[in-house]
Amino acid sequence: MTRNEFNRLMLIAAAPAVLLFCGQSGFAQGGEAEITYAKNVAPIFQAKCQVCHQPNSVAPMSLLTYQDAIKEAKSIKAKVESRVMPPWHIDTSIGIQEFKNNRGLSDEEIATIVRWVDAGTPFGDRGDLPPRVEFPDPNRWQFAEEFGEPDLIIKSAPYTLPARTMDKWFRPVVETGITEPRWVRAIEIKPSYPDGRRIVHHSLAFLEQDEEGITGLASGATDAQQGPGLFMEWAVGKVGEIFPPDTGKLMLPGSKIHWEVHMHAVGEEIKDNQVELGIYFYPKDYVPKNRTVLRFLDASRHQNLDIPPGEIAVTQQMHVLPAPARLENFQPHMHMRGKAMSMEAIYPDGRQELLSHVNNFQWNWHVNYVYADQRRATAAKGNDPRDHRLARQHHGKSQQS
Repeated sequence: MTRNEFNRLMLIAAAPAVLLFCGQSGFAQGGEAEITYAKNVAPIFQAKCQVCHQPNSVAPMSLLTYQDAIKEAKSIKAKVESRVMPPWHIDTSIGIQEFKNNRGLSDEEIATIVRWVDAGTPFGDRGDLPPRVEFPDPNRWQFAEEFGEPDLIIKSAPYTLPARTMDKWFRPVVETGITEPRWVRAIEIKPSYPDGRRIVHHSLAFLEQDEEGITGLASGATDAQQGPGLFMEWAVGKVGEIFPPDTGKLMLPGSKIHWEVHMHAVGEEIKDNQVELGIYFYPKDYVPKNRTVLRFLDASRHQNLDIPPGEIAVTQQMHVLPAPARLENFQPHMHMRGKAMSMEAIYPDGRQELLSHVNNFQWNWHVNYVYADQRRATAAKGNDPRDHRLARQHHGKSQQS
């Protein structure tokens, strides 16, 4: 289990005759080594797919076995070739490419799956199968392996979603029960299991508390930051965050969590769905050097997007950094029409650097691309629009009828 996130994927099928390939030689036509499920494909599925493609998970089918995989072989090939699955839609040709949570397929892995399907999905030698992976219990807190059970659990109010209805945005406010200031080192968030995972598209948890400016940030940031901001979010592709040892979030007495839970109907009534926050504190006598604040960098200029039929609309917004900052991740968020988004740094000397670009955005997946420690970008405070800024481009295309 990775420290920060956990992601997902799709997969495979063919005819019953594929079992006849099991006894063939280890070489395909032209002398190339034969690609088999047991030796070549199963390890890829284990590493990049099965975390989601298992019973009672978010994926529509299981990929734990060969029998599972061959049922959708042609579909898997198409999804993999188009890089729709697994859900890792970052442009691999530009920007930062080192991530803590990379679940994307390499060109070699894609070619392996394609060749396997094209060859008729041969099984191979059973002795080549990798050991079965034991996945964590989805009912458990995933960070418990490192920290134990959460120090504080906060639940949203329960909500019953009818079998057939419009999408719902549920926004209850819940007391945290905090009676003294506490610094947070990790937060996990999860819908109820298994039904909640089926209906929750994403969930936001905003921390509300009284502060003068914002405590614990660089002095220049207090003018721009009016509150503690977004505490944590859940979406397919993000289940929480473990902060670096010198970083944390601050919770104060009297604080509240303002939830926003986006749900969609699945054809049956789902009763009393809740989303839970599992919060892990630093020891009481520890104060981290840095305070982290999760903020949206809006690329829409606070305006509604107007996309004419058959056209592409592009918006761009500049954000002046109010204080020195370290960029930990890139997480584009758009809705159904969104196609691509990028984040770019503009330095005081006029130099521009494209940090990240998602060129194949998929609305069902809101992947958080967490930079590896050695690739995290640092940025100086910006004084005016010509100084160090960050921009995100938001591209949308209308659906033609």
